[in-house]
Amino acid sequence: MPAATIIALLGAECTGKTTLAQAVAADLQRTGVDAVVVPEALREFCAHHGRTPCADEQAALAQRQTDAVAAAAKAHAVVLADTTALMTAVYSDLYFDDPGLYASAWPAHRAAHLTLLAAPDLPWVADGLQRDGPAHRAAVDERLRTVLQAQGQDFAVIVGEGEARTQAALRAVWRCLHPPREAPGTPRWRWVCAHCGDGGCEAALLAQSR
Repeated sequence: MPAATIIALLGAECTGKTTLAQAVAADLQRTGVDAVVVPEALREFCAHHGRTPCADEQAALAQRQTDAVAAAAKAHAVVLADTTALMTAVYSDLYFDDPGLYASAWPAHRAAHLTLLAAPDLPWVADGLQRDGPAHRAAVDERLRTVLQAQGQDFAVIVGEGEARTQAALRAVWRCLHPPREAPGTPRWRWVCAHCGDGGCEAALLAQSR
């Protein structure tokens, strides 16, 4: 059986990752693609325990996410990972001043064939334990971009609301699943802003989606 294509969805709280993952998976399924969503382990933890994880629980949470993605990849053609261990590492870094999880998170994250970064352009909506406020969302987004760019990790920034956001993600996903033919030695495709060439810039894309 061919190896699964793993699509990683990253983003700060209240950026619509779960909704986006489900919408993209549903669209792929309608076209006959065997796609599945791997839920966010953090959300499940909070729902089960009624609290956010402590510092000493972060590593196990990251491993749980990695294991769930790996298990799904053995059974399905396309896996939409509603975050990877890298997201847990970022939270551990920001909230507990502990960057130690990056060492294990990066190898796990690089199993993904495409990284989608959900931009913090959606209206803020409180959601119990997982969301601390717009200022924290901005801080998480900034740290996430910093670590992605520091590691040279390509990523597609997804902006807009509703169907426009879903279509932006689908364009990146379909291109990943069916990349254009390129001459030997050509660098693999990388999403860049059409105006500035910066893979982390979504200003022009946001303007177009409105």
